[in-house]
Amino acid sequence: MSEVASVVQKPRVDIVNASFLISTPILAIVGMVWYYMEHGVSWTEPAIFAFMYFTTGLSITAGYHRLFSHRTHSAAWPLRLFYAVMAAGAFQNSAIKWCSDHRRHHLLTDSERDPYSVVRGFFWAHMGWVMVSEEDADVEKVEDLQNDPILIWQEKHIFKIGAISGIILPGLIGYLALGGFAGFMGGLVWGGLLRLVCVHHGTFLINSGAHVWGTQPYSMENTSKDLHLLSLITFGEGFHNFHHTFQADYRNGHKWYHWDISKWWIKGFSWIGLTKSLHKVPQQTIESRRMKTTFEKQEMSITNKEAIEEYRTSLKDCVNLLRSSLKGLNEKRIEYKQERKTLIKDEIASFEAGVKQAWADFAALLTAMKSEQSMAA
Repeated sequence: MSEVASVVQKPRVDIVNASFLISTPILAIVGMVWYYMEHGVSWTEPAIFAFMYFTTGLSITAGYHRLFSHRTHSAAWPLRLFYAVMAAGAFQNSAIKWCSDHRRHHLLTDSERDPYSVVRGFFWAHMGWVMVSEEDADVEKVEDLQNDPILIWQEKHIFKIGAISGIILPGLIGYLALGGFAGFMGGLVWGGLLRLVCVHHGTFLINSGAHVWGTQPYSMENTSKDLHLLSLITFGEGFHNFHHTFQADYRNGHKWYHWDISKWWIKGFSWIGLTKSLHKVPQQTIESRRMKTTFEKQEMSITNKEAIEEYRTSLKDCVNLLRSSLKGLNEKRIEYKQERKTLIKDEIASFEAGVKQAWADFAALLTAMKSEQSMAA
């Protein structure tokens, strides 16, 4: 308790980090203007940008975040090495330090010891916390990562690896694709500087924007929110309320149509054995949590304590019906795929009807609660 409640010491400006975050956007803008005026722009420069944005950004989301921080799956060494090399080019620190900060964020969300708590302000959560040094920002709770030889190697050579994969590599691609010094500079400006700034602020928006804007379908215990539009530029990280509620799930967008490139990437590599043990939270757990959170939002407007207890009893009935129906439905769908029995179709239909009935009963419960609210008003 004392650890959580401890007050953070007064932060000191980190000259290196602050200078880096301030100078890179300026260099990117100046570089783009200069390059355009001197050489123009073809389709090649944006293609280099897209390639570098994909490889470095995805190495942060699928690698640093879902693999190393949350252990939502396991990955073979070639994939872990790819993440270590390309994520270094995102210049967001080593995997060990990044994951230490992120695990502390989940453990102490919105508290004083949350490294990028939005409670301390949007700018602080977005990038201010990177621009200062705090005395309690120790590397902790990453003993599992400190036993990985790939991550130990990355930690030791992080800046060299980052310079090669994040700056020299896009320059070399530009040199090979466009030729000469101009081509090298085109790759450097588009795939290095501009890409770096975009990946930085895409990641930062998860810490800031996804704790300010959006919806909370699964939990109101902290400020995390689902912001679907943000998933388009962050490889699926915008489903942040879901992620904070179900941290061990390798998916952030759990429905098939949710835009989550990271989950498709992880799933795709499982087909060739490079990823294994993909953890998924059962559908009945997800949907029952969504039902309970919806109830909690409506419950806040009810003042009649006796009515609240009756509504909570009805909620339990709805949740139990929903969970049992979804569990049975999933089991029968698996059985149907394996055995192709016609009889199972009727059982599947029965469980589907149970799911619909659970939500219908819950809708009736919400209607009754709203009527109670109107009468009280």
